Amino acid sequence: MRTLFTLIATSLFNLQAMAITADEVVERANLASFYAGDDGRSQARMIIVDAQGRKQTRQFSLLRRTLEKGGDQQMLVFFSRPSDVRGTVFRVDKKVDRDDDRWLYLPGLDLLKRISAGDKRTSFVGSHFFYEDVSGRNLKEDSFTLIEESDRHYLIEAKPKAPDAVEFSSYKVWVDKDNWLPAKVEYHDKQGALYRRVETVKTDTIGGYPTVLRSKISDLASGGYTLMEFRGVQYDLGLPESIFSERSMRQPPAKYLR
Repeated sequence: MRTLFTLIATSLFNLQAMAITADEVVERANLASFYAGDDGRSQARMIIVDAQGRKQTRQFSLLRRTLEKGGDQQMLVFFSRPSDVRGTVFRVDKKVDRDDDRWLYLPGLDLLKRISAGDKRTSFVGSHFFYEDVSGRNLKEDSFTLIEESDRHYLIEAKPKAPDAVEFSSYKVWVDKDNWLPAKVEYHDKQGALYRRVETVKTDTIGGYPTVLRSKISDLASGGYTLMEFRGVQYDLGLPESIFSERSMRQPPAKYLR
């Protein structure tokens, strides 16, 4: 009887564990990845390594404010190093019902440049990250399938609803069951070959929120990669909406960058 009871209990547990849908997993992973706290501030360093092993470094500060959980957001990225990018500012108004608005301010030219929606999957300031990776891809652009569940991960396959608009045919996401952060993302090209990988290297819990402190993105075709490291992460600072403006791109709000 104990064996029969154990089998029944195990079956019920498995049914309960599998009850979650792909969309529910993706929604929780999206909230964990991009919506920790009402707002946030961090300093970041990117180490860009090309196929020949040559390295470049970018350092910047990031401010983020959420207007609605799982919805619209505002973001500012202020570059401080190296000298040739110092003063460059990237701004995003993230929209869930349409394409995000993105701008880049180039201080040497005093030029405020709008980044078109068609450029969202191009290199972010020379790194292997895309502009879209920084603020997050709109969930409405893909359809999701839960293809596997293990003790540690949910494995989700995503396919674009508009295949001609992107360079990939599908991607897979391994979502960590402990913290709901994506542990790994792998992209396949139009021929089905794996060509791009994003890995979470280090996480910690800050202010009660699971947080990625180090990640790596690899171009598997060229052999190049970019490491992204975060420090000084803080949440729920009460950042005012007024600082997420064109004015702040030309005159950075120093008070909120310390």
